[in-house]
This record gives sequence, C-alpha cells and structure tokens, in this order.
Amino acid sequence: MNPSAYPPFKILLVDDEPSFLRSMSLTLERYGLNNIITCSEPHQVQQIMSEHSIGLVLLDLTMPVISGQELLAWFKEEYPAVSVIIFSGLNQVDAAVNCVKQGAFDYIVKTADQEQILESIKRAIHTQELSLENQALRAQLLSNELNMAAQFANFVTADPGMISTFRYLESIAASAQPVLITGESGVGKELIAGAIHNLSGRNGPLVTVNVAGLDDNIFSDTLFGHARGAFTGADKARQGLVESAAGGTLFLDEIGDLSASSQVKLLRLLQEGEYYPIGSDRPKRIQARVVVATHQNLAEQQQQGTFRKDLYYRLRTHMVNIPPLRERLNDLPLLLDHFMRQACDELQKDYLAIPTNLALQLQHYPFPGNVRELRALVYDAVSQSSQDELNVSVFQTLVGGNQVDVFERSVRFPEDQPLPTLTQLSKLLVEEAMNRANQNQSLAARMLGISQPALSKRLKNMKEDSED
Repeated sequence: MNPSAYPPFKILLVDDEPSFLRSMSLTLERYGLNNIITCSEPHQVQQIMSEHSIGLVLLDLTMPVISGQELLAWFKEEYPAVSVIIFSGLNQVDAAVNCVKQGAFDYIVKTADQEQILESIKRAIHTQELSLENQALRAQLLSNELNMAAQFANFVTADPGMISTFRYLESIAASAQPVLITGESGVGKELIAGAIHNLSGRNGPLVTVNVAGLDDNIFSDTLFGHARGAFTGADKARQGLVESAAGGTLFLDEIGDLSASSQVKLLRLLQEGEYYPIGSDRPKRIQARVVVATHQNLAEQQQQGTFRKDLYYRLRTHMVNIPPLRERLNDLPLLLDHFMRQACDELQKDYLAIPTNLALQLQHYPFPGNVRELRALVYDAVSQSSQDELNVSVFQTLVGGNQVDVFERSVRFPEDQPLPTLTQLSKLLVEEAMNRANQNQSLAARMLGISQPALSKRLKNMKEDSED
C-alpha cells in the first residue's frame, strides 16, 4: 500500500463530460483525496472494476448509451460492497428517491456547495474504511495464530490475554482509524504503540510526543507547525509533528492530560483529516495514523466533563487495554529471567541463578509500577549480586518476609474439615501451576521450584493414577 495514497482504496469518477472529471479530480486532490481513476466512457466501467480495487464510485446520472441508473443497478448486483454516489445536473426529487432505493449512498446535485459534496464523499469513505476493517477484524479473531509474531518479539509474556491482544492488533494493522491504548503506568503502552506502527507496514516514521503539560499554543505549534511571520520571532516556516509523521504514525502519550481547547483541535484533526499551521489559511491533510495512550480513565473523565465525549468516542474506534502485572503473574518468572539477562549483559556479568521461590514470593506484591518497576528492581538486584545467585535482598523488603511467612498469611485450613493428604496437595499444586502457565511445562516447573523432567514425571503419574 502506498502510504501517500488516500483513501486506501481507489475512487472511480464516471462522467461523459471530461471537463467535469478534471474539475472534480482537482477539487478532491486539493483536499488530499488523490487515489482517483476517471472514466469518460461508461462502457469501460466493467473493465476498470475488474482491474482495480475500487471502494467508491462517483457516477453521473444522465449519460448517453448507458445511463447512470443502469450502471447503479449493475454495481449493486456485481459489486454490492462498493459505495456509489450519484451526481446529477438537476435537482430531481423523484430521481433522488429512486437512486437511494436502488442502493445509492447519496444523491448530489453538481451545482451544490463544494463543502456539501466533500462531506458526502468523506462519509462514504469512512463507511468503506470501517467495513474493510470489520472484515479484517472478523477474519483475524477467528484465528488462534499470530501472523506476524516477530513484531511482538519485544514482549515477554505467556499470558493468554496478552496473546489475544496481539491478535487484535494484527487485525487492525491496516486501519487508518485512531487507536486508544489504556493501562497503568509502567505496563508497556509505548511498546504497544511501537508494535501498532510496525504492524501497519507504513513507510513513514513513528513520531512520539508527550502532551502532558503542554498549553494550547505550544500544543498547536508542536503538532501543526507555523507559517513564516505567524508570530514574533517566526522568521521561517516550521513543520509540525503531524507533518513529520506523514506516511507513518503519530503517537500522543498522556492524552488524558490534554487541555479543553487542545481537545477541540485534536477532534477537528481526527474528524476532518486536516489542520491549519499557525498563521496559515491553507489547510494541510494529515497523512499519519494517530495512536494515543493514557493511564487515566477517560470514560470517567468524560462523565465528569473534563474530557470531551465526542473526542473520547472518536479516539476509541479501536481500543486496547494493557492489564497490570498483578493480573498476569504467570509472566513473573519469564520477566525475572529476561531482565536478569539484560542487566547482566549491560553490567558485563555472568548470568545469575534466580532462587526458585522468588517468583512465588513476588506474586503477593501488587507492583504499583508494573513491569517498569520490576525491571528496575532486577537491575538493582543484579548490581548488588557478587556470587553466582541473584541477590534477593531488594525484593525481601517488598514481600515483608520469607516464603513461609507469605504462605502462613495466605493459606488456611478449616478446623472442622480433615486435612488434605500430601498426594492431594501435590496434585492440586501441579494442576494450578499448569493452569497458570497455560499448560507450559517449563514455566509451571519454575513456579513449583522443580525441574521440567520432574514435573513431566509427576504429570505422567497423575494421568496413570486417574486411569486406574
């Protein structure tokens, strides 16, 4: 896909008057709609449709040999998913009603206001984009496999919920619609934004800006740039980050802290697809996908009136929520090992052994700083390690005691019930570990503090006992 072409499908203009085709093409291109094919010979329409991916047709109603109404009927029979807008030189109510009944998206008089024509075309494009995205979404969610697993190599997880999120990201990869990423601080929202950009296949850059604390003037200048002479000291034009991200992705972090006036400008950018550099009266079209992130609850903010409802609903066209680390504790052993290796490489140390009970102990700590906090803790522990094993003193202050203390606080047996046998407890522990590890024996073995062959042997014995 050519990232500079918009919309992502072609628009076909059909009219027997070449002068109208030229003027309409120029009008559309002026507003950034440049993926256009023109046709002045109605009998060529069938061949054009077979050779190109057409999503929208602008069709003249009165043409010789083959009328627009005849072609409309053909489109609805052969290409029902394609939107068709009828153009006519006359404002005929009966003709308009008949065309809409036949399935036309809209009926427009050629002499109508230019804004009215463009608004109808934008609505048709938006409808087509959503339809294409829904088709891709349904197809991807029916699959259990990741098609582009390499794009998630930076994520260390075996959590089923995270894998499901990855599949969702793959399904919306080609979409031009905004993506809202939510989650607590430290869960990896920046990584998700990077994955969205990489999955999209866009050739342009990923441009990131933290909008927290930006007043309205700085926000406008940062995003939209300014024209020469726009204000005192503006001795030359400067492009904004929206333009810098052309063909790529614009990532706005901490969107929940955006001021009310800046929210209005962002909403217009998303709705109209265009913006004005400060001091300029010529609009520019955004050619970047917008991804935003926040650790705040925007649903609550819009109910309280601090975040615009219309902007909230526009942003959440696609929404991804990243769970906190305390809700995916199965990833703790993987993350501990990953960060230990990273830290040892940076500090030029040999890899350290991690105590088998450390992950179990940390499951009782809420991790308010999430994965970012765990990484800092592991780096600190590695820097303090002088033997072959990871120094766990950093973690002991968090869990408030040793492993026995943790279990004494969390495990209780009812006094009026018989105690389970050791065999029963062992079976329950193994089953719980396998469930938490999503049936991954290596991960389950680390949770239990035993080797993978020992766990495999236990599972085999449990299966044989159940068959007896």
